[in-house]
Amino acid sequence: MKIKTEIFIKDRADPFVMRGSDGYYYFTASYPMYGKDDPEGYDRIILRRAKTVAALAFAEEKTIWDEKNSDLSHRFIWAPEIHEIGGRWCVLFAASGSPDNVWDIDCHVITCEGSDPYNDPWIDRGRFTACEGDDFSFRGFSLDMTHFECSGKHYVAWAQNGGNSNVYLAPINPDEPWKTTAPAMLLTKPEYDWERVRIPVNEGAAALVDGGKVYLAFSASATGPEYCVGLLTADASADLMNPESWKKHNEPLLTSADLEGEYGPGHNSFVKDENGGWLMVYHSRDEVCFSGKCGYSNGDSLYDPCRSARIRKVVPSGETLIIE
Repeated sequence: MKIKTEIFIKDRADPFVMRGSDGYYYFTASYPMYGKDDPEGYDRIILRRAKTVAALAFAEEKTIWDEKNSDLSHRFIWAPEIHEIGGRWCVLFAASGSPDNVWDIDCHVITCEGSDPYNDPWIDRGRFTACEGDDFSFRGFSLDMTHFECSGKHYVAWAQNGGNSNVYLAPINPDEPWKTTAPAMLLTKPEYDWERVRIPVNEGAAALVDGGKVYLAFSASATGPEYCVGLLTADASADLMNPESWKKHNEPLLTSADLEGEYGPGHNSFVKDENGGWLMVYHSRDEVCFSGKCGYSNGDSLYDPCRSARIRKVVPSGETLIIE
């Protein structure tokens, strides 16, 4: 049976929620453009914080970094994620490497100078750096980077053009969370029909580590109602840089067909709520946008602000995740 889910935070795509060591929940997302002539949008990193996940919906939203103050990272700013890595606050995001080419997109990073990410200043470290000998990573359209820790090791996963938009994995040293320490490994590429609707895409990775398992969700297909969430799993004790350690599920985890009044679910993150239960925070479009009544449906979906953040409960269950 389909379950109706209310909008959590309107017009915020690629939502990311985490709980910091300071006890606060933090929310960030892509700051939207309202049509192609909008002089702003996709130009900053925003942050909210609150003591509970629900309170993030009403929390003050601050701009902690703006591309106009940078010589290294330029519009378009997509899919920021805030993480604590090795005791340091970092935001991973996609940005153009040049002010006059919005498609010069690669993974970038900023780090906080202090211990308060909501108020302290941030340093732009520019494009994420590949290890010596890796001539592929971050050298032409990479985005959607995430970080996770498993069995004491730290990893980043991201999407990159490798013929299609594929997801890659590499380890990092938490003392230097702006570069990889081994060449990238291809984790997943579009193979099944549900991953190749209109455009063959795998992107937007998000990891959940629980019960001796690693669950890595990713988004697939073009960004309309066909957008959906897929899943890979691995044992937490396995060599995660070995492709054979991962199992890719041949059916999607979440699609428009599973939802009532919302379309194109994707680009999610995972976080535990105050009671220890797992939540899946994702974006989708509502009925107004789907039916062409939002005012943006006839234009390029790149400039459509109608993707909003929503939340579903999720339960790790052996080789899969159960979404409630």
